[in-house]
Amino acid sequence: MTAQKGRDLLLKIDSTGAGAFITVAGLRSNTLTFNAETVDASSQDSTGAWRELLAGAGLKSATIRGQGIFKDASSDVSIQSYFFNGTIVSWQIIIPAFGIVQGPFQITSLDFGARHDQEVTFDIALASAGALTFTSI
Repeated sequence: MTAQKGRDLLLKIDSTGAGAFITVAGLRSNTLTFNAETVDASSQDSTGAWRELLAGAGLKSATIRGQGIFKDASSDVSIQSYFFNGTIVSWQIIIPAFGIVQGPFQITSLDFGARHDQEVTFDIALASAGALTFTSI
């Protein structure tokens, strides 16, 4: 497999609530993190006193972080509205040559910043709020 361009890792928001996904404008970097908690099932009977984990018992979650320049695009209007209303909506993360992760996320952080001699930037963080799907591409 060849290396993939970072700009092809896309974060998309359902801007209408009806599956009309648009790319979040201005992002320069994205990070998608999957987590799976473990459940310790160890006891005095554990072989050799090794920890044992209970398969499939922990909670799964995902977080997304993005950083970029503020473009005042249509995606920004949706993001601001969903953040201030605490709305949970469907998002897509396109992972080039791998697949699409889709499901409900809530915006947990939205930061804006600027220096007097540079562009306005923003940071966004999302937390999964339900079951996610993965589709290979």
